[in-house]
Amino acid sequence: MSPLPSGEKRPIRAVGARRIRPGSPSAKELVAQVRAAAKPDGALVALLDARGVAGERHLLSAWAHLGRARQRGEGRLRDRGAEFLLFVAGDDQLPRALSKVGVQEDTEGFVVVTEPPGEPGAWLAAWGLQEDPSVYPRPPGRTLLDRLGVAEEERSVVPEAAWEGLVLERVALLELSAPKPSEPTAPSAQADGSERPPRKAS
Repeated sequence: MSPLPSGEKRPIRAVGARRIRPGSPSAKELVAQVRAAAKPDGALVALLDARGVAGERHLLSAWAHLGRARQRGEGRLRDRGAEFLLFVAGDDQLPRALSKVGVQEDTEGFVVVTEPPGEPGAWLAAWGLQEDPSVYPRPPGRTLLDRLGVAEEERSVVPEAAWEGLVLERVALLELSAPKPSEPTAPSAQADGSERPPRKAS
């Protein structure tokens, strides 16, 4: 597996975090705060459940495949942050992707992802979170693979050291199955799975 790029060359930044106060803010409040932080220029700001993140390569791969698909006009959702969740989850249905990598009421560990020049740590205090390196990055285990839908039959044929590769395959397959530009596109989706009505022409 290719080495990770050095920190200053990585196109995205990610840190692990936990709530400063247990149970507060709620998952609904956190999702609302992340949506409010979305940049008008489309720069990525995302909050993930750490239980669905298999490490740094997982996030970098999702970001890269998302970029290539959108450059070809093969995006599934108008909202780039929501589509990033699809690629992290390796799933083309937003409700399922949210159940795998989105923030849930029982989420205790989070991964904050931003694109430079933004630094993820800048959002933590605003969101009621504090950095926790024990949350992320962590190597993928059985519980994480179960969460992402990687079956026992798949992982039993490769050594545990190669489990990360199974996750990356899911991400890559999602790009390969992207709708072509001539196909109808999905309505705009929010990070909580609700649809945003199309804008009226001015």
